[in-house]
Amino acid sequence: MRDKPAGFRSWMPAHATHGTHGPSSHLRELLPLMIVSSFVGYRGVNIKRGGGKCKGGPGSNFPEMLVDCPSFSKPQRHMYDDTTAIDVVDLLKVFEKKNRAAVRAVDYISFRVRRGEIFGLLGPNGAGKSTTIKILTTLLPPTSGSASILGYDVVSHPLEVRKSICVVVQENAVELYLSVRNNLRTFGRFHGLTWSEIERRADGVSELFGLREHQHEKGVDLSGGLKRRVQVAKIFMIDTPIVFLDEATTGMDTFNKRATLQAIREESRKGRTIVLTTHMLDEAEELCDALAIVNHGRVIAAGSTDNVKSMGLRLLNVSLTFERLTNDILRFIHAYHPYKIETSDHSIEVKVREEEAALGILAGARQTGLLRHFEITNASLEDVFVELIDKKESVTS
Repeated sequence: MRDKPAGFRSWMPAHATHGTHGPSSHLRELLPLMIVSSFVGYRGVNIKRGGGKCKGGPGSNFPEMLVDCPSFSKPQRHMYDDTTAIDVVDLLKVFEKKNRAAVRAVDYISFRVRRGEIFGLLGPNGAGKSTTIKILTTLLPPTSGSASILGYDVVSHPLEVRKSICVVVQENAVELYLSVRNNLRTFGRFHGLTWSEIERRADGVSELFGLREHQHEKGVDLSGGLKRRVQVAKIFMIDTPIVFLDEATTGMDTFNKRATLQAIREESRKGRTIVLTTHMLDEAEELCDALAIVNHGRVIAAGSTDNVKSMGLRLLNVSLTFERLTNDILRFIHAYHPYKIETSDHSIEVKVREEEAALGILAGARQTGLLRHFEITNASLEDVFVELIDKKESVTS
């Protein structure tokens, strides 16, 4: 037995119909919930494929109606591998500008995202990340090439794609004149959740993202970080198989950022596919199973996170702490032509491309008699990212 859509009285607070508050201050906030309830509750539409009529059937919340419906056929998937969530092939997006040269925001990129993995789309500002996400989420048509979500082409079957995805964009998509709680309720109802399920999930995400104490505050009164938390919390209200997160933790404090990353990780373990863009490369290194690094609209590196890190031409980090730093120490380290060198009061961080150079620096440091601590580690994702971008820039310049 289906839940009956909530009516006006079932969601109206007692004090909304009498007393000093009056109805107007509450009706504005309740109206979106009432409208959504009505449309989601209208389950009596029967559509005859191939053309015909749409008719309100038994149980409809609206009077029976007869309207013309366009002819359509059942969506057909691409050649579909059920291990693939997203398939991008030679995607091109060119922006034509009046009296100016055309801009290739996305320049024939290709990559594949497997089901259940966390995939990072990384690159500097203006690299084409957000444009790619907009194409994949049907917000922007490509100039050429193809992209499919669970086998459905983003151009020819956008509705099927939208049923499968949830998107958190850089802009704060929070209903400013709804409370935090009703932001979550409205989002859940738009996606067809029952009222009991909405309340259960809203309780859970409010606890997870520290929103319980803010649940009666309106979006317009929230800080940027709180708005972001509400926006991210919405994706945990529903169960779409694919989530796109564009700079998900922007504006969050350390505690809530950690909670968000942990929640994303848990969603992936449940089989949900996560695609994220971020400029926080430590987050990407911690979370992502696979990556694509883009620059000037092109993919310059792609693969598992470990494989991408190995593209750093054997870059190694050498950390040395001395009793004191001397000019002699700095001179012998510079003799190994390090890729990068940073110094502080008693410490020095050196990045070199060859193991022999790292071992040579360590041997020389020991001979000084001033060495107190050392560590040699593989390059971080940030090191590799910077090196690959710098290398690409030097080739194109």
